[in-house]
Amino acid sequence: MTNRSRRILVALGILAFVAFLAWTTVSSQKVECQVCVEFAKGRNCATASGADEKMAAENAQTTACGPLASGMDATIACGKVEPVTRQCRGT
Repeated sequence: MTNRSRRILVALGILAFVAFLAWTTVSSQKVECQVCVEFAKGRNCATASGADEKMAAENAQTTACGPLASGMDATIACGKVEPVTRQCRGT
């Protein structure tokens, strides 16, 4: 086997591995949720996906709370607030 053939095989192997990782990551995300929260005199919305509705909604709320909460205590408190809106759909 020539050096060129070996390089092509290695490149194809790497591409196949990257494609496999991308596919397994995307295929596990079954539900997408958009959540809006009001916290500390502010309002923010975010969208996230997850394996199930509970996980997707939690991820979206955590993301929405990011700009609104300052510090760990506020982040935890924001995560426990009832969302203003929550819309989920299967992907």
